[in-house]
Amino acid sequence: MKLIELSIPGLFVLESPVWGDDRGTFREWFKDEDFKEVGVDFRAQQANLSISKKNVVRGLHYSMAPGGQAKVVTCAHGELDDVIVDIRVGSPAFGRCEIVHLAAGEERSVYVPVGVAHGFCVTSDLGALTYLLSSPFNAAFEFEINPFDAEISVPWTIVGEAVVSPKDAGAPSLRERRDAKELPLFR
Repeated sequence: MKLIELSIPGLFVLESPVWGDDRGTFREWFKDEDFKEVGVDFRAQQANLSISKKNVVRGLHYSMAPGGQAKVVTCAHGELDDVIVDIRVGSPAFGRCEIVHLAAGEERSVYVPVGVAHGFCVTSDLGALTYLLSSPFNAAFEFEINPFDAEISVPWTIVGEAVVSPKDAGAPSLRERRDAKELPLFR
């Protein structure tokens, strides 16, 4: 597995070969040894699977859990655009957005570091995102930022109208979270 750091500090695209034959495909999408080689210590505490229809936007979500919450995400079915926004106060990349296209059967996954916001939109008829979390879900520490916040200006790849939960659609802006001191610090 190859880990390639992107413009947001600590954010990596993971590339691993896909082996296929007439039965289908196989891919190794997480290997602790490869993470350690680039200085990333990731211990999975929870695994999630999200299945969504085309044009669904989920996020932008982040955790303020003690110790933070990192994620390793991969597309298990269909296609989606994974969106990561650096919201860490003091980060040289604060407010920067990265989008990584993920598709089942392709070689890419994403390591999302502690303290950044994460979301995605499904670009195929149906998409499944599976992810490992470094800390378990704890509602008291979970936050969201409006995915259509003009300050962040995510270029969502949606054809037609976005399908968004009421909670995400009504989420505060990045500025409101910053003013309320509800953003993580860059470490």
